[in-house]
Amino acid sequence: MSDDRTLLNELLEKQKAGGLKPSDRYAIPPQPMPAQEASERRSNISEVAQGYTETQARLEAMRCLQCKTAPCMEGCPVRIRIKDFVTAIAEGQYGEALAIIKENSLLPAVCGRVCPQEVQCQEKCTVGKKFKDVDKAVAIGRLERFAADRAGAAPAVPQVAAPTGKKVAIIGSGPGSIVAAADTRRAGHEVTVFEAFHKPGGVMVYGIPEFRLPKAIVQQEIDVLKQMGVEIVCNFVVGRTRTVDQLMKDDGFDAVYVGVGAGLPSFMNIPGEHLIGVYSANEYLTRANLMKAYNFGKGADTPIAVSKRVAVLGGGNVAMDAARTALRLGAEKVYLVYRRSEKEMPARLEEVHHAKEEGVDFRILQNPKRILGNGDGNVAGMECLKYELGEPDSSGRRRPVPIEGSEFTLDVDTVIVAIGNGANPLIGQTTPGLELNKWGNIVVDEKCKTSLEGVYAGGDIVLGAATVILAMGQGRTAAAAINEYLASKA
Repeated sequence: MSDDRTLLNELLEKQKAGGLKPSDRYAIPPQPMPAQEASERRSNISEVAQGYTETQARLEAMRCLQCKTAPCMEGCPVRIRIKDFVTAIAEGQYGEALAIIKENSLLPAVCGRVCPQEVQCQEKCTVGKKFKDVDKAVAIGRLERFAADRAGAAPAVPQVAAPTGKKVAIIGSGPGSIVAAADTRRAGHEVTVFEAFHKPGGVMVYGIPEFRLPKAIVQQEIDVLKQMGVEIVCNFVVGRTRTVDQLMKDDGFDAVYVGVGAGLPSFMNIPGEHLIGVYSANEYLTRANLMKAYNFGKGADTPIAVSKRVAVLGGGNVAMDAARTALRLGAEKVYLVYRRSEKEMPARLEEVHHAKEEGVDFRILQNPKRILGNGDGNVAGMECLKYELGEPDSSGRRRPVPIEGSEFTLDVDTVIVAIGNGANPLIGQTTPGLELNKWGNIVVDEKCKTSLEGVYAGGDIVLGAATVILAMGQGRTAAAAINEYLASKA
């Protein structure tokens, strides 16, 4: 750490004397993210990544070349002025950095932790391209987190305009809905958020584990909405408790934003998926995160399988979350079974790295053929096939081809299926005239307007699997359109 401080002082002196050249910036080593030791974090749910120190953040920010064309902005779904906030951090102006970020993003502490910057802003970074390695790009996401965490105190409460007399219903309380609620409330409308679960926050609360995203951060944002005067109604399932039509015709809402996510889990459709001990990742993570099953018997009443040997099917971030959660719940062995190679895995490299460090056993180019049960209907094993990669399919990834006669059995007592989600059909089934595509996602125009007057939608229910920042972007687009629509009705 003293070496880092010495380097920072040398760079600051050089900057005063005439500025840093690109060669000076290239010579600054990428700053690693401090993290809990793998042997320790396997047995707790505290956040793994610990965040940059001030010295690390300033050194990392000084690696930025301040490109005039700012290619990193092209990769940002909400067009944050990245080079400006990074410059502010390099200069020690942390409040200014956060203010710049918040011009476009309301959830920097969340996005800095969970958004896939390596395939968004950092993929476009000139420094990463110079070294032909996105891992050596400027760590924009880590710097965003630093600026948000450095602020420390609760976020400022945005000003609210004079009452308009209009009412807006926000269905769901995930990242896109939080942004839509804030932006429509800011315009002076009466805003109510309807959440199906007993606690707001959407996927940030029920899906992403505490060790990746502390729930206190999400609660801060929910508290800001409440302080703005947004009403939050939990245990309210739109489509069952009330329909969209009833909200508008009977309850007097002038506009509706649908941000319910894509919560219908996909399964393999193989023999044995009915057995006790087979979970969707949605159920497993919801029990563990939102309902705190990790603390069963010590203050939480939600049961969860006490597993010794777990197989997680899939290669995305949700699969990594499920595998790493299983370890923390006491599993002796956790397999990550994925039918393609590691190169094709859609999970973030950081999550793959952390999972490996913690002891998850990666079984790549393998896939289950059937789940085996015992006489009591419980999972007793899983028969798998080995695969090799063939020609690319429609996704651009090489198609996995089974190797004939390669069957083998994994000794497991729990199987967690994490191969993706589809659109929950409830809103579509109960909202006549709402146009859906062939996958059941809501069809919207460029302003996030649906086929129904006054009804807008965004996030996973529109895009399929999306990132937090993409959902936020759609929430902001929809809110602007709702505000424009309601102004025309005044």
